[in-house]
Amino acid sequence: MKLREFLSHLEEKGKLVRITKPVSHEYEIANIIYSLNEKPVIFENVKGFDYPVFAGITSDRDIIAEGIGTTKDNLLASLVDALQNPVKPDMIENAPCQEVIINEPDLSKFPILHHLNGDGGRYCSATVATIKDPDTGRNVSYHRLMEIGKNKFTARLIKNRQTRTTYDKIEGDLEMAICFGNSVATMVAASLGPPSGVDEFSIANALDKTDLVKCVTKDLEVPADSEIIFEGRLTRDLDNEGPFVDLTETRDFVRQEPVFVIDCITHRKDAMYQALIPGRLEHKTLMGMPKEPTIFNEVNKVVDCKNVYVTMGGGSWLHGVVQINKQHDDDAKKAIDASFEGHKSMKHVTIVDEDVDLFDPLAVEWAMATRFQGDSDMVVKVDQSGSSLDPSGKHEEGKKTLTTKIGFDATIPGHVDKKKYEIVKYHKVDLDDYLR
Repeated sequence: MKLREFLSHLEEKGKLVRITKPVSHEYEIANIIYSLNEKPVIFENVKGFDYPVFAGITSDRDIIAEGIGTTKDNLLASLVDALQNPVKPDMIENAPCQEVIINEPDLSKFPILHHLNGDGGRYCSATVATIKDPDTGRNVSYHRLMEIGKNKFTARLIKNRQTRTTYDKIEGDLEMAICFGNSVATMVAASLGPPSGVDEFSIANALDKTDLVKCVTKDLEVPADSEIIFEGRLTRDLDNEGPFVDLTETRDFVRQEPVFVIDCITHRKDAMYQALIPGRLEHKTLMGMPKEPTIFNEVNKVVDCKNVYVTMGGGSWLHGVVQINKQHDDDAKKAIDASFEGHKSMKHVTIVDEDVDLFDPLAVEWAMATRFQGDSDMVVKVDQSGSSLDPSGKHEEGKKTLTTKIGFDATIPGHVDKKKYEIVKYHKVDLDDYLR
């Protein structure tokens, strides 16, 4: 569904909150979103601004599935299919996102949030960013933006990710457009991180029809139904970016990052600004869940993979659980290696059988308690390329973070009586027969 259609759908179902009371972009909106447990919400009256603020449309798997017309149980299959079968979007001439064109941008007019005390400044976080690489073409991803001037941000560009790779190899400025207020399909597709050269907007279009329009001032395309577009350039100037709270709910440190200059802003006549509070449910779901199909694809190359979950407890980034149909004694070990290939930032992965609910941490812990032996079922990989988000990793300036990765085989051992490893279940009765 398109964004506005989806918001109306959620409201009809009683799943969206409208707040009409005047609220401040200085910490108050972020704290309300948090207090609502990130239930979809629209703030109609933001003090000092003409733009409403909304948030929460990707805060859990059920909402995401609803937004792309599927169910939670079929969500992984839908993502895998879209990754494998992208559909080129249609281009249109007149788009809602270009109803208003601002050639002298002033960021102070927009309700960009202060999220937490100690942040480096006002941050844009629900930021679908698009660039073009001269060799591999269009790339769509997320880059947090910290406001540093009337029309300037610093943009966090992670080493070895496509935007940074493109920025580092070209001379001069790199054009980039930031899209706010997108459909669930666009938001999820921008998170997926497919192989270089695979267009995320085509993945979004495979999930749900996503028409594009040419930018006004840049050689870039953006979703026609977005609420707001910032058209700009990543320059060669550097400035402070951070502190910022990241996935692990700890503060990321201050870095020198490229200055992003906004040259033009376009938006709908009645545009809404999109917020996303860092380090919480929506941030984590958008980061972790899109890694599940890439893990699934790699594991499925070597064993029969049934499901994948990048867990909230691992910051939706560092820990995963992979469910397999184990046919051979070494299947779990193969799945461990493939899992780390499918998500290179993952630190720990647990492999479980089909009878274990991988979404239930108690069930996974039970499998570890009853099916795992440390001397034979643990794979340890020392000094592996890890995630900069892990504060316990080995961090050196200018170098990739190193970590020790561990895989846990919590599957039933081969050549045993499997009945000894199965949970014995009671049967529920109709208590009305006994309590009348």
